[in-house]
Amino acid sequence: MQHHSHSSLTPVRVWDWTVRASHWTLASAFLTAYLTSESESLRLIHNTAGLVALAAVIYRLGWGFVGSTHARFSAFLRSPYRALRYLLSLPSGKPEHFTGHNPAGGWAVIGLLGLTLLTASTGWANDRELGGNLVEKAHDLLANLALALVILHLVAVAASSYLHRENLVKPMLWARKLGLPTEEIPARAGLVAALIFAAWVVVVVTWLR
Repeated sequence: MQHHSHSSLTPVRVWDWTVRASHWTLASAFLTAYLTSESESLRLIHNTAGLVALAAVIYRLGWGFVGSTHARFSAFLRSPYRALRYLLSLPSGKPEHFTGHNPAGGWAVIGLLGLTLLTASTGWANDRELGGNLVEKAHDLLANLALALVILHLVAVAASSYLHRENLVKPMLWARKLGLPTEEIPARAGLVAALIFAAWVVVVVTWLR
């Protein structure tokens, strides 16, 4: 969405249930998988967490094309130049405000989804002894790259929250973020969305195990 001044903004519903559910499912699954990666006794937990992360990523990728306004890639993917311009506006004290993902955050979303997809896929292949030592090394490298991007993402969220004077974590929990009334998305049937997402994760994990 277009950026605008804070004076015209009010809390509006921005992140639908699917965006929030896939975000927190992916975050918890990645953390679980990373923390259990070196333990042979926790191998089942590690593998299951990896498959849950994979399911969440695939679901979110599909939602990026058919989901609500701010969830779609077309709404927040902008040129690298646009992302750089946004980053340069941060130290000015008057950073550009975006109702959905800002241009830099949009690229972070793509990076996190892509790295998680590759990490989980190589992990699945490695568990089935496909590709040999090369796949195992690729899996470890991708996991570390993903972790580095996660840390960068957390630092950026904290910095942006401070500079924008707006808590950017709360909207990912409770849906509402500062924006124009015309940018509010309609309420979704939370229970239906919950059942569909949960069923998808269970099906993928069961099928790939």
